[in-house]
Amino acid sequence: MRVFDATATQQRLPAAALIDALRAMALEGCVVPPRQVHTVADGATPGRVLSMAAWQPGRYLGVKTVTVFAANGARGLPSLHGVYTLFDATTGVPLAQIDSAVLTARRTACVSALAASHLARADANRLLVVGAGRVAAVLPSAMAAVRPIERITVWNHRPQGARTLARTLREQGFDAQASDDLGDAVRHADIVSCATLATEPLVCGQWLREGTHLDLIGSFAPEMREADAACVERARVFVDQDEALAKAGDLLQAGFLREALQGTLEQLCRGQRSGRATAGEVTLFKSVGSAWQDLAAARLVVEGPPS
Repeated sequence: MRVFDATATQQRLPAAALIDALRAMALEGCVVPPRQVHTVADGATPGRVLSMAAWQPGRYLGVKTVTVFAANGARGLPSLHGVYTLFDATTGVPLAQIDSAVLTARRTACVSALAASHLARADANRLLVVGAGRVAAVLPSAMAAVRPIERITVWNHRPQGARTLARTLREQGFDAQASDDLGDAVRHADIVSCATLATEPLVCGQWLREGTHLDLIGSFAPEMREADAACVERARVFVDQDEALAKAGDLLQAGFLREALQGTLEQLCRGQRSGRATAGEVTLFKSVGSAWQDLAAARLVVEGPPS
């Protein structure tokens, strides 16, 4: 069995190639049973364990186990940990063990970028990143692969985290700065990407300018949310998969109805639903993560980017 550590996994998941791999998987399709989520700790910030599987008959089978402990930030630890194993879908033989943290962060950011390629304005060049964790750190490179990003603002509930990430992004060559005023940062952004574990709304609908694309990554449970109901009410709403309608607190707590859904990421990629219709509309993409996205990334890790 091949083993890909964090460095090897990152090297095999460049943003442009991963976005293409995700688009290809969206077109091909695969078997994705509902994920299993269990609470493993009590208290105000409980820990959770998620199990996600997907397979393409005759090709690959992937299984990811992830733990999410939101209180880890105060302990100086990442909130997410996990393992990803890729098997031969014909024989069940294990083929590879892949660093789950890197795979998850990079595929999550690239899913948002793939959605933005359909939903953000073609001239969108100002990106606001809300959050300063693993996913937030790779969002700029992912979004820059699909839109002409020129300026990046970072906001985080711990201001030092925003300043640290902004400095890291500058070292990578981005024009990045931290902001302590989230409302002002939202008002000046073309794309607002939220990658947090918030349980109370951070982004208010009244802050969104016409033409803004709002990307909500963090919430994956009914009690979690990053945006208020006004954001949902103002926007044309798309999701990465139907499961988001039952899991995403951003939508559930806003009373969002299935009839108002504009489409899924797979439908956008297949041309079954239209993306942005006008320059002035507000679009919203809500992702909760899916095993088909992990499988697309794992396949790219094992096979390598196309030459």
